[in-house]
Amino acid sequence: MTFRSPIRDIDFALNAIAGLDAVAATGAFPDYDPEIGAAILVAAGQFAEGVLAPLNRVGDLKGATYANGAVTAAPGFVEAYRSFAEGGWAGLAADVDQGGQGLPKALELAAFESFHAANMAFGLCPMLSLAAIEALTHVGTPRQKDLYLSRLITGEWTGAMVLTEPQAGSDLGALTATATPNGDGTYALSGQKIFITWGDHDATDNIVHLVLARLPDAPAGSRGISLFLAPKILVSDDGTLGDRNSFRPVGVEHKLGIHASPTCVMSYEGATAELVGEPNQGLAHMFIMMNAARLAVGVEGVGVAERAFQHALAYAQDRRQGRSIWTGEANAPIIDHPDVRRMLVVMKAKVAAARAICLSTAVAADLARHAAGEDQRRHWKGREDLFVPIAKAWSTDMACEVASMGVQVHGGMGFIEETGAAQYYRDARITPIYEGTNGIQAGDLVGRKLSQDGGEAARTLIAEMKSVLPDLARLLPGKPVERLAAGIEATEDATLWMLDRKSVAESAADVQAGADAYLKLMGDVVGGWMLARGALEADRRLKAGDGGDRAWLQSKIDLYEAYAANVLGHCSSRLAAVGQGGDLLKRLGAEVLSA
Repeated sequence: MTFRSPIRDIDFALNAIAGLDAVAATGAFPDYDPEIGAAILVAAGQFAEGVLAPLNRVGDLKGATYANGAVTAAPGFVEAYRSFAEGGWAGLAADVDQGGQGLPKALELAAFESFHAANMAFGLCPMLSLAAIEALTHVGTPRQKDLYLSRLITGEWTGAMVLTEPQAGSDLGALTATATPNGDGTYALSGQKIFITWGDHDATDNIVHLVLARLPDAPAGSRGISLFLAPKILVSDDGTLGDRNSFRPVGVEHKLGIHASPTCVMSYEGATAELVGEPNQGLAHMFIMMNAARLAVGVEGVGVAERAFQHALAYAQDRRQGRSIWTGEANAPIIDHPDVRRMLVVMKAKVAAARAICLSTAVAADLARHAAGEDQRRHWKGREDLFVPIAKAWSTDMACEVASMGVQVHGGMGFIEETGAAQYYRDARITPIYEGTNGIQAGDLVGRKLSQDGGEAARTLIAEMKSVLPDLARLLPGKPVERLAAGIEATEDATLWMLDRKSVAESAADVQAGADAYLKLMGDVVGGWMLARGALEADRRLKAGDGGDRAWLQSKIDLYEAYAANVLGHCSSRLAAVGQGGDLLKRLGAEVLSA
């Protein structure tokens, strides 16, 4: 089926729900206005539809290939990437003085949804570059910015995040890669790294690796990690390329999905590198990249879920079987069967909720940097910190669920590769795993983010969510508002329970045992709150007569109502799981589970 970028839905989420106008009002982005924002979204959609989407299937079938110490991109990907770079897409939110366009980060992420939806494997390449840009912008030296950052921003070169080792995955404190001083200000990197996304390819002349490694005198564990920059091709001070650096891929992983995204095993054999930031502060510096990447992965989840939804919707309109329960038509399209219609509605509602969560997180990140006054910046930083793990985890769990529903809508044909539905399921499945598993996101939410300000960000959020209830009750009285109210109450109860347990050291297992359920509860309710705000805005436009497509606006109201019935109705079970306690899980150990 033909992919169509949901430009109107993205624009509505970005502006009507997330509130990009507040970012513009800071004056930090003089080159931005709503017309430019709209044009960016349209152009991103056109590029996604015309260039990236046609390569999605061939990328899945052919994949990236490895031979003789080098990786070759999937057919058409080199040309597509060069067009991407020429279009200026790599530097939408980067500083103007470094060659970027100086636009809000939220707008950049909104544009990238279309790229991820059209071709998730392709989107991973510039996504990692954006993370490298973020790190070098904050902690890079003037030389690193001149030589490397500027070329990452133009898309001339790409970036790679190099963290994981065979024995050091989520526990980066266990990594053993070393960086030995060469005596001239550079370092010799040695060690093996795995799971390096787009660690090697032939789409650009150079690839900038940001690598975690240990200095010879480094403390043990995570306190002794430093961040280093190692280019694939060495770079002279005038920017000219020199000799090949001493690292190379030794293979690519054979994966369930994202076949066109080369996941490399990299060997560093005394590679020349330079320190980024301060010694032994590599984990803190890497988290600049990681936070950016985690939010980007949330958007990636939205993108692949949107693609799976569109694919399923097209099939449901085309496939005919059985009699319509509504029209009585024989051999009717299967979209006229209530269960199929229900799945499609839930798919669309959850995608819309995740989109709003991710873009609201991005707006919070922009305001955390640019809002007027320290108090406002602190408020928005608290909101950003609270939302990032939810945006990453809830959106990617949603992606797997929606992609699975997409297969289900196809029935038996969904299990057959030729229909294409299975690819989105396979591709989506990595998103809850990389950039910190969703279990780690949940642990981070309850372990650090929830209590780092004494719970103030969560309490403020809960109060904001409650404030929408009176207006919603006037629009949708009865169950639609009652379910949101109950969900907010459950979130408040769970939050107070978590904060109480966190104050007692002996209750650490209780907190972690309920972490996943707490994150899912927060995501369900925050998503519902955002869709409710969207419904209220749609109603306002309908009454004012300034909204254009009335059927589309009405769908925003109906979609919230469907979300309330199918998602918010389960909040009580989420709350029960939050409070299950650590002792229960302790009793259900390996001996019991294997009995």
